[in-house]
Amino acid sequence: MKVLLLAAGRSKRMKPIEDKNFLNFVGKPLIQHQLELLHESGLNDVVVVGGAHNMEKIKDLGAALGVNVEVVEQEDLEMGMAGAVLSAKGLLNGPVIIFSSNDVVEVSALKAIMAAEGADSYLLGYKVSEYFPGGYLEVSDGFVSNIVEKPGAGNEPSDLVNLVVHRHENPAALIAALEAVKSENDDKYEVALAAMMKDGVKFKAVEYSGVWQPIKFPWHILPVFKYFFEKAAKGVAKGAKVAEGAVINGDVIIEDGAKIFDGAVINGPCYIGKNAVIATNSLVRESNVGEGCVIGFSTEVARSYLGSDVWTHSNYIGDSVIENNVSFGAGTVTGNLRLDEANVLIDGCDSGSNKFGAVIGSNVRVGVNTSLMPGVRVGGGSFIGAGIVVAQDIPDKSFVRGSWELKISENKQDVGENRDEFKKKL
Repeated sequence: MKVLLLAAGRSKRMKPIEDKNFLNFVGKPLIQHQLELLHESGLNDVVVVGGAHNMEKIKDLGAALGVNVEVVEQEDLEMGMAGAVLSAKGLLNGPVIIFSSNDVVEVSALKAIMAAEGADSYLLGYKVSEYFPGGYLEVSDGFVSNIVEKPGAGNEPSDLVNLVVHRHENPAALIAALEAVKSENDDKYEVALAAMMKDGVKFKAVEYSGVWQPIKFPWHILPVFKYFFEKAAKGVAKGAKVAEGAVINGDVIIEDGAKIFDGAVINGPCYIGKNAVIATNSLVRESNVGEGCVIGFSTEVARSYLGSDVWTHSNYIGDSVIENNVSFGAGTVTGNLRLDEANVLIDGCDSGSNKFGAVIGSNVRVGVNTSLMPGVRVGGGSFIGAGIVVAQDIPDKSFVRGSWELKISENKQDVGENRDEFKKKL
């Protein structure tokens, strides 16, 4: 059975993260984890729908994995899922599973959708116990009659949230519905499904209650790291160098070339990538630290995602998401707790937690003694000056600096040169 893997989207909700598919978790990009999941499920005929921004990287990845991956480009990203399916219509000549690269599920989800019988199309429904702001399946006798988007708490038509793990036995009927659909919004795919249901095409709900973690907002990145970490083999690579005076607690993955200095403390679950450096008196806990990172002297990294080549020195990085090639000047910190201890908001959206730090894009430099407030987003390619407080989002490629005035007057105090009396009081 063919799989159509959707990987073209560039969600504004994830900004300044450029491409979710190439976020590295325990050393592998997300899309590689998804391709391996498909292979483990027995699905090896894959068409990946990418965009101009990631087409070549997807092709290179498929070649490196030795997987039969065909890649097509979705030119009109505004059409969402409908545009993705239509981009690949020439390759869909038999039953197909449509799968979002940004929904992390277990093998059992794909096995369930493959094994389902008695209908023309099948939609995976995740069983929830509390309200989730997504699309809900309206179900009668196991068959789906409608998809209700964000009905609001108390108005849910069922307890099944629609996941983008769909199987269509006759993709030609889906393509015809997509080509005929009219909608001013980006919901053309869902509107087409509703039209098919009205025309008598049988859709069956396939219930699933295993692992599901979407990546729709930056704060979803940290639980996805923990999921992939739990699945991965733990241990310290032979090519890693761990000093006798270093302390390692709990489960860790430390890759080849990593150096852990005397006095460093690593509290698992932690991933330390290839050639990373964890310096003296630093503390790393519950974090993904990517390849080539330098966690410099007296730095703490807590519950955070760091991509590759993130360099720190005497910093605090808490509950934050940092992409690639980012440097922090000494004394710079990410605030992760509001004074009122309420949930942190990002662009008006509730993160669901009262602890969340900054989201920083690639190729950013931050000067010494700067404070980044909870929930702040810093766009890629930006420079943030020294000694300032950043309490608002920063667009891509910005140069941010503050202004202040030095006041100089006569010093009327004399502390003298002899400190012996003062030492006696210590």
